[in-house]
Amino acid sequence: MGKTIIMKIMERATGHPVQVGDRVWCNVDLASARDFGGINAVLEYEEEMGKEAKVWDPDKIAFTFDLQAPSHSEKVSNNQKIIREFAHRQGIRHLFDVNHGVGQHVMLEAGLIKPGDVVLGTDSHMNLLGSIGAFATGVGNSDVAASYVNGKAWFRVPETMRIHVTGTFPKGVYMRDLITRIIGDLGANGMDYLAVEFTGPTIERASIAERITLCSMITEMSGKIPLILPSGPSLDWLVERAGQEVLERTLQLQPDADAVYCRELSYDVSTLVPLASCPDAPANVKPVREVEGTAIDQVHIGSCSNGRFEDIQAAHKVLMAAGGKISPSVRVIITPTTREVQLACIEAGYAADFLKAGIIFTNPTCALCTAQHYGALGSGEIGIATNNRNFIGKVGKGSHTYLMSPASAMASAVQGVITDPRDLLK
Repeated sequence: MGKTIIMKIMERATGHPVQVGDRVWCNVDLASARDFGGINAVLEYEEEMGKEAKVWDPDKIAFTFDLQAPSHSEKVSNNQKIIREFAHRQGIRHLFDVNHGVGQHVMLEAGLIKPGDVVLGTDSHMNLLGSIGAFATGVGNSDVAASYVNGKAWFRVPETMRIHVTGTFPKGVYMRDLITRIIGDLGANGMDYLAVEFTGPTIERASIAERITLCSMITEMSGKIPLILPSGPSLDWLVERAGQEVLERTLQLQPDADAVYCRELSYDVSTLVPLASCPDAPANVKPVREVEGTAIDQVHIGSCSNGRFEDIQAAHKVLMAAGGKISPSVRVIITPTTREVQLACIEAGYAADFLKAGIIFTNPTCALCTAQHYGALGSGEIGIATNNRNFIGKVGKGSHTYLMSPASAMASAVQGVITDPRDLLK
């Protein structure tokens, strides 16, 4: 029986053959923690091991300050201070402070993630790093703290689903619409503890940004890990940052021709239309046309799902096609994922155009993924976001959120009501 990608990754991490269903200890390549959650991992480690105990490998530990960046309270500031001091005592070099951006994206840009890596993190959407063929997963604070001791973590080898994607996206339709369609088809439990391999010509030519968008939503179907091996421009992008080892690993991780999959699906993006996840669940999917005209109060474009340069570029294109103005009845916030993305938007002139339009263009951060950041919605307000979740009250008690692509979000910002972007991109 042939091996899937996840089986090959876990065999590399354990040093011996594995089969689906096996419980195995994996060597961890990187244990990361955010400012939110990271503080608990640090305090738990020091409580159990003592303040003088050294971590197993300081070069395989990272901290990212992205949820509350910069800090908005004394409590958060003190927590971040404790993490900084821990990193200094332990000789941990990979501390990405409040001026860097969303952790997964920052670590990718820094070349810390390679295909086949096992990566832990205190974020339920760590698995978006499967976009370059890494086995990254969100775990509890205790799991991260435990990995500091001996660099290992325990997993069950998952079954694998395969999704084959063909076709070219029509104008106004994007990778976000594809993953929204898949969530609508499979539902909240449709990938329960599964690995999923994305294949096909549409995936092979997809950019890093598109791959991240696709993988960032797998958690919303209870999936364990999405996996896309680097190819084309995305392979070049990763080699430039993480080194030539990427090429060898990409070859080694190719699934066997006789690998067994628990389920196989096919999608042709040529037939897709703009879609929205309607309140109050990502799986409540409808065409944007069906909810068109719904009045909105705020639009947020950003998050780990859709805050890359290409995402912001798509929103900018819609804005300029509409004359560079947004509706006076709508608040619009755009948040780049990283400082690198922010600089690219400034150099391209997008930031100036957004500011002239009355849009708030922020520092790189997780921003309005939760109500713990500036811009939370008021009770009864309706928002649009490119985030990965829209559970009731997630960005404000009593509020409701529609999830959609950056282009659909900007089209709605321009009109003041939910709008199909194809109407502005003729």
